[in-house]
Amino acid sequence: MYYALWIILGIIVILIFLVIIAPVSYDVRRSIIIHRKLPEVFDYIKSIKNQDNWSPWKKKDPNMKQEFEGVDGEVGFISRWEGNKDVGTGEQEIKKIVTNERIESELRFFKPWKSQSDAYIHVEAIDNKSTRVIWGFSGKQKRPLNIFFLFFSMEKSVGKDFEEGLNDLKKILENQ
Repeated sequence: MYYALWIILGIIVILIFLVIIAPVSYDVRRSIIIHRKLPEVFDYIKSIKNQDNWSPWKKKDPNMKQEFEGVDGEVGFISRWEGNKDVGTGEQEIKKIVTNERIESELRFFKPWKSQSDAYIHVEAIDNKSTRVIWGFSGKQKRPLNIFFLFFSMEKSVGKDFEEGLNDLKKILENQ
């Protein structure tokens, strides 16, 4: 009995230590240079519906159910989806648009687990014919659920999807 208490106490101490050292936030971003003028790039990417053409998640479930609310490309627009296990269920709402600079949205995931993240696409002119597009998202995980980040890398998991999406976006925009 005495040893069992020490074992239980040891497990509790280890769990507390893991909760303390595990990251509580994430910020994953990728960028690409697209050889198109900034206003042309911005006009295309501010439309959430256009993401169906370059989003890696649409490829993972081309049959996902989608519905939309509001005016696409404007603050308050909401895109909802329900897909397979690779894309889950959730919604994206445009929260802020700074013309020819930044689009911010809130991602709310309901399945496979509930979470919320802030997504953004930032554009900056390289010259009068090229634009850098930075696509990313960030968020926080409450303790003790932050232990999850010790075993799962958002950077590795989502980063490759962002790279794939940005490469597809580049192909689309440069071939228009």
